[in-house]
Amino acid sequence: MTAGATLPSTSVSPTARQVWTRARSILAALVLLLVGAVAIAVVRSDARHGALDPRSADPYGSRAVAELLSDRGVSTRVVTTLNGVRAAAGPDTTLLVAAPDLLTHRQQTALHAATARSGGRTVLVAASNWSVERLAPGVTADPATSLGSTLSPDCPLPAARRAGSADTGGIRYTTSHLDADECYPSERLATLVRVPAASRGGDTVVLGAPDILYNKRLDKQGNASLALQLLGSRPYLVWYLPSLSDTSVPTADDRKGFFDLLPSGWLWGTLQLFIAAAVAALWRARRLGPLVPEKLPVAIRASETVEGRARLYRKADARDRAAGALRSTTRIRLAPLIGVPVSQAHAPEALLPALSTHLHSDGQNLHSLLFGPPPGDDAALIALTDQLDALEREVRRS
Repeated sequence: MTAGATLPSTSVSPTARQVWTRARSILAALVLLLVGAVAIAVVRSDARHGALDPRSADPYGSRAVAELLSDRGVSTRVVTTLNGVRAAAGPDTTLLVAAPDLLTHRQQTALHAATARSGGRTVLVAASNWSVERLAPGVTADPATSLGSTLSPDCPLPAARRAGSADTGGIRYTTSHLDADECYPSERLATLVRVPAASRGGDTVVLGAPDILYNKRLDKQGNASLALQLLGSRPYLVWYLPSLSDTSVPTADDRKGFFDLLPSGWLWGTLQLFIAAAVAALWRARRLGPLVPEKLPVAIRASETVEGRARLYRKADARDRAAGALRSTTRIRLAPLIGVPVSQAHAPEALLPALSTHLHSDGQNLHSLLFGPPPGDDAALIALTDQLDALEREVRRS
């Protein structure tokens, strides 16, 4: 090998190609998950355009029920702000809240105060625990939804008995009001609850699903009859569609957090992905057992081994180990030259006297050189290496 030859790199750090090879499968899975989420959001937003809007003729709109109510002399007014609800509420008015879960807690409290004073009817559509506890105190939503959509009334409420079976299956409710009507039960929990007001003759109806109001479901079962009776008991209907244009700005305490806005299915799906990743990591993880010596499949030059070990020592800042290895090797090579058995090469009381006699030098300096403390920095380590080399050359010349 010539003096100008360049040794190949023996770096143990992964290259950019290796990093990309290891990470591309994870990145691809994340991209697919993101694309799927965006696609589902787009599809859902397109399919539910105008959902529960009495002006919309889409399958999930509610124009059909509004037209039927108009034929029966019920005037329907759409409002999108809480101030509009306060102005329109009255004893001869039915207020339908299409999406009560979109309201903040402060807005829910204000809405309940307005409806309690009005003496009219309030209909809450698919209200979960986020909203039903404030808009209908004493009513609690069950976390599990009903298994079937078409249910039988099984209650004394005249409107439910006349309508018969209807698509009310959705959120289920329990109530502490003894005079409440609990209709359309699913596994002993009601999907429609009517709670009479304590005064002023009004009432609150909590409906577990919006299906009876959809255009595409209005002609099924007794949906039309139930919807017309619930919404047509008074001459005026206020259809409240909460929107971002509402002047009631929520406070910081009322705003929903990020996890409150995510559907529960996404949270459970993410948890399942984490569990699957942990199981896969446990399955594919390297098992650390006892070291097993084996022959190398190829011959490695000593210079590469030295260079690799030196880089490891440098990366770990292990000057003490490097100095110990240099001193130990030097003592092993010096022992046969001065007549000391190799087994006693690491004993100062055997090596140093023989070495001092052979070189006629001070034993104290030799002890510091061969058995001294580790160097404090890289420069001291290099100086120690040079001194050990010089000592070995001097012993060989003598």
